[in-house]
Amino acid sequence: MYTGILHTHTLVVSLFLLIYLIKTVLLFLGKTEMLQNFTRKFRVPEMIISVLFFATGIYLAVNTGNGGTWLWVKLAAVLISIPLAVIGFKRMNKNLALLSLILLIYSYGISETKSPFFKKENKAVETVDGKEIYEAKCISCHGIDGKLGMSGSKDISLSQLKPEEKIKLITNGKNAMKGYKEVLTAEQINAVAEYTETLKK
Repeated sequence: MYTGILHTHTLVVSLFLLIYLIKTVLLFLGKTEMLQNFTRKFRVPEMIISVLFFATGIYLAVNTGNGGTWLWVKLAAVLISIPLAVIGFKRMNKNLALLSLILLIYSYGISETKSPFFKKENKAVETVDGKEIYEAKCISCHGIDGKLGMSGSKDISLSQLKPEEKIKLITNGKNAMKGYKEVLTAEQINAVAEYTETLKK
């Protein structure tokens, strides 16, 4: 379910940004009548997209195992951008409308990189101890016993995957789970896959 919500959220955020981009461009070009017509025509779709944006966003925020400072900065940027947009378009204020759009794009960038500064976190792990690597990289979503289920993660204790399938999954990722081929060595990935076997019932 998490993956479906994540894809839905990505789609509605993209549509939301597109609508705001069109409105901002029309405002900056001084096309007041076109802006009013566009706003009138897309009022209902925009409301539906906005509701889906917030509903899916709240679900993801509550169910993410990869939280941290980036999540709070993203939420703040979104919550500030909405009233700015409402006031900006109502008063035909270009600066407020542009600031709102910039904040929305910024929050999207934060989501993609999981960093307020758009720097992907690639903390190197020195150890080859599967348990230590699991606790450093996997525990936030899978939990200490493999059953946490955050960010749509599967219950590792019930996994029927063969060792080579686990290695492939950890290496390349799947759905909301990122791949670790650029973060961990093949030896470290093997160690994590072996450790997850100890979490089975």
